[in-house]
Amino acid sequence: MPMKPRILVLYYSQSGQLRSILDHLTDPIQTEAVIDFVQIESETPFPFPWKVYHFFDTMPETVKRLPIAMKRLPEALFEHHYDLVILGYQPWFLNPSLPVTSFMKGSDAARLLKGKPVVTVIGSRNMWLHAQEKIKEDLAAVGASLIGNIALTDSNTNIISTLTVIRWAFKGQKEASRFLPAAGVQDADIRSTSRFGKPILTHLISDRLGQLQEALLQQGAVQLKPGLVLLERRGITNFRKWADYIRAKGGPGDPNRA
Repeated sequence: MPMKPRILVLYYSQSGQLRSILDHLTDPIQTEAVIDFVQIESETPFPFPWKVYHFFDTMPETVKRLPIAMKRLPEALFEHHYDLVILGYQPWFLNPSLPVTSFMKGSDAARLLKGKPVVTVIGSRNMWLHAQEKIKEDLAAVGASLIGNIALTDSNTNIISTLTVIRWAFKGQKEASRFLPAAGVQDADIRSTSRFGKPILTHLISDRLGQLQEALLQQGAVQLKPGLVLLERRGITNFRKWADYIRAKGGPGDPNRA
């Protein structure tokens, strides 16, 4: 009997939503592959829900992509051979979250991902294109090959999702309220990510990873709204200006940034 393929699921999940997405994605292939879950962790954890000042104070370094101190991954992890890596992340301020950026720019990423095929899995409110472009650059820099992407977003309108994510991020309430639906990626969409597990495994076993993204797209792995693409481009420009302005006042936590 051939040896089961070994898959590493590497992720950062502040609220737990992304871990739920990854659990559902891999559930159909649990018995057919050896799957290791490893969470990326910063030395100083980011709280959830956020404190308002801490949330905004995190913006400049996230946008400028300036690494913070990270916990090292377990040394035993580097002793395994992984046939595939699934990298789960979420955008912050239209960029990869600060812990994910910091990991990708650190030595652990280079050791672990060099020469590996990688599938990215995004859990986002609705805008993720710029963040994915940065992750592409990071993966190329460490010698990894991006062979697939799955992006899950809040299917509500932009205004509604803005209101619900504010309620969730600062009050911790994901559940629906009297006037607003539940925040984040809808539960039904999270559960349905199980449809991606089999195609990923099939293409891995049959050595057809170069054709994986097409198969994922046929399953609805990525959906783009042209209006949001334009809005995201404008947002990136403004975030960069504000990041420079705020950092000129001092580093993280400096009261002059308030």
